Order: sequence, then C-alpha cells, then structure tokens
Amino acid sequence: MPAIPLSLPSSTPLDGDAEAALVQRARRGDHNAFARLYREHARTIHTLAWRITSDAAVAEDIVQETFLRMLRFIGGLRAGAPVRPWLKQVASRLAIDHLRRQRWHLQEVEVEDEYHSSPDSGPDTLSEAVGLMQALSPLARSLVWLNQMEGWSHQELGQRFGRSESWSKSIVSRALRRLREQMHDDAITNISTPARHHGTGTPP
Repeated sequence: MPAIPLSLPSSTPLDGDAEAALVQRARRGDHNAFARLYREHARTIHTLAWRITSDAAVAEDIVQETFLRMLRFIGGLRAGAPVRPWLKQVASRLAIDHLRRQRWHLQEVEVEDEYHSSPDSGPDTLSEAVGLMQALSPLARSLVWLNQMEGWSHQELGQRFGRSESWSKSIVSRALRRLREQMHDDAITNISTPARHHGTGTPP
C-alpha cells in the first residue's frame, strides 16, 4: 500500500452504516473506499502511536503498518463492527513492540517490589494532568496512557511487555503519584502568586 499522507483534509465523519458499507467495498478491492477509511482514522491512530512511542516518525510508520494489516485481514473484520477499536489495538501492539526493541526504555525505571495502590489514581486524576505527562519518562508515559486512556489492564501490559503485572502497576502508580504531586505544586504556586495590576490607583 503506498503511503497516504496524514495531511489529507478531514472529510465528513462516518456513521456506522456508512463505515460498514466502505468496509464491504474495500473487501471487494475498492481502493477509494480503503483510502476513505484511512482518512477517517489515520490521525487518531498516529496520535495514539505518538503518545506511546514519543516519536512522530515511528508513529507514522506504525500508521502505515496498521493499515497494511487491515488491508490484509479486512475479510476477517466482524461485519458491522466499528473499525477504530480494532485499528487502535493493532497500533498499540505495534507501538509496544517498538518500545520492547528499545531496551533502554524498559531499563530507565527502577521497579519497586511491591505495589501500593492509591484511591485517587484513576482516569479522573489523569484527565486533569494530561498536559503534565511530558514530564514523565517515555516508558511511564506509555504505560499510563495505555492503562488509563486505552483501557489496557496491568495484566495485559505486563504480558505484552514481557514483564509482570506488578511491574506495570508499580510504574503506573508512581507516575500517577508524580502527576498528582505536580498538579498540587502548580495549584499552590498559582494561589500564592499575587495578581498583577497595571496602571495607577487602588486595585479592585
């Protein structure tokens, strides 16, 4: 499949019936239908791959490989099922496999022997801290995103990375704790910084 640029203009979003019809046409070899599916989902898949790998070029390669696999296995897709969840699963696995080949990613976080859970380490905390995730190590950021945003369990992550469930739990727990601490520090800074008023006279 030739590379289709991610910069193609977005088209009108597909509903379920329209997407199912495109999948049927793509199964019969309609390249325009396949290109339409690509345009619909490529940016989302690229963003996901970039979130996991922190490398835009690698993310683009993952997009191309993901859609190549879709092209090869399109006959096996369940009729009427949305395409995006399948694409995201494939892309996530490819991104994890890329990280596993980068051994330094797996060695940069010292894993604690025990996992101490925190009652507020769920998705709500993360949704408030997405902008702070760049401060995390690439591995921690990847695991947090997959666990909290993509719904991968710690057992699934451990198996996919060739590690234990507790390995994933420990890294995600400590990363979320760091994000919460940073959010708290930022909040204190904002509260303690006096507002600046311009001009003369008594501040309101």
